[in-house]
Amino acid sequence: MPDSLITVPPHLKVYLGVKPVDMRKSFDGLSAWIHDQLKQNPMAPVLFVFRNKRADRIKCLYWDRNGFALWYKRLEKGTFKWPRGGEQELCITSQELNLLLDGVDIGKLKRLPSLSFSNEF
Repeated sequence: MPDSLITVPPHLKVYLGVKPVDMRKSFDGLSAWIHDQLKQNPMAPVLFVFRNKRADRIKCLYWDRNGFALWYKRLEKGTFKWPRGGEQELCITSQELNLLLDGVDIGKLKRLPSLSFSNEF
């Protein structure tokens, strides 16, 4: 059985809602939250990720060509380690989302410095 049934393409933008959201919200409620609170287009090619107050549940909302898709996960033990920052949302990579879903605290990760190569060898 695979680790996770959700596969996020590497090029897809992922926005985390910084503040907790009422998990009773579904397609319409979350898309209204995206429009009103995040000032984003809910039909943009972006994956929007939300958590509840206890941080043991998340919902992901995505516009998929002709309708919204919603993915929901509840942890039986522990909490998701939600990064801090941003006012309403925080943009992360799909790799960081996968780590978050696996229980890794992505706020504590440190990236190696990127190398820049010049044409001079």
